[in-house]
Amino acid sequence: MADEHQFIEDGLRRSQINEFFADELGRAGYGGMDVAQTPMGTQIVLKAEKPGMVIGKGGKNIRKITTELEDRFDMDDPQIDVQEVDEPDLNAQIVADRLANALERGWYFRKAGHTTIDRIMDAGALGAEIVLSGKVTGARSRVEKFNRGYIKHNGEPAEEVVDHGQGVAVMKLGTIGVNVKIIPPGAQLPDDFDIREDAEVPKVEQAAADVDADEGVESLLEEEPEEVPDVGADDEDVEVPDEDPAEVIDEKVVEEVVEETQETATEATDAAAEEPVGDAEADDVEELDEEIEEEAADLVAEMEAADEDEEDE
Repeated sequence: MADEHQFIEDGLRRSQINEFFADELGRAGYGGMDVAQTPMGTQIVLKAEKPGMVIGKGGKNIRKITTELEDRFDMDDPQIDVQEVDEPDLNAQIVADRLANALERGWYFRKAGHTTIDRIMDAGALGAEIVLSGKVTGARSRVEKFNRGYIKHNGEPAEEVVDHGQGVAVMKLGTIGVNVKIIPPGAQLPDDFDIREDAEVPKVEQAAADVDADEGVESLLEEEPEEVPDVGADDEDVEVPDEDPAEVIDEKVVEEVVEETQETATEATDAAAEEPVGDAEADDVEELDEEIEEEAADLVAEMEAADEDEEDE
């Protein structure tokens, strides 16, 4: 048989054994079981509110249950150990059976739910949840929830820490399913933390740096500060200016601007003087001067001719 089929087969068999114990030991306050395979056979640990009723007079009832397990479930030498439940109000299976019996006896579902969950919290539970599903008041089925405290719904804590219990109440209108979840007191949850006032905090070793220890901050603080010269009235070497700082600053700024302007003008003049004038440029200048002289001579001749014409008239 494959591993997957083996897991399914084991789970189905475990559920059938659990239902068998719930039917046979309902009056004794059945609170769950633990099954383990040992070299000597199958070890079964039963949790019950009334262990005496499970064992029976002279062990009659326990022998009957052992024989039934061998015949119905083909178990080899089942060994049953009965343990008493210390606090029945913290056992989810016992609480679920009690609530189902209360509903069958005519208790109003809301009163029964609040009373049951209050008893669970009074027993010291960290959190509890009761879910009733079915026709609780009328022909239409619905779901009613009662919550107190802190409860886990998924993940590993929901499987390992939370105690689950299921019961069924058979009513005239139909069956009502009862699902109870309880976190017992003292349960260790992964998100828990403690605040300790007197805890000793270990010293944190700082990473070694390439700097000598003498150059650290602590060494600098321990060293004595350097002596600051005391400037007194009798000290002749120190000159204290009498002028207004603002005026002194303005004069310095103006002097710097004037110096920069003079340096710029000098550089421009030197650059112009250093640039040589080519032969082509010199010829162009001479031709331009000759053209201007010719135009001036023509203009003078025209003006003289115009003056002569006026005199003749």
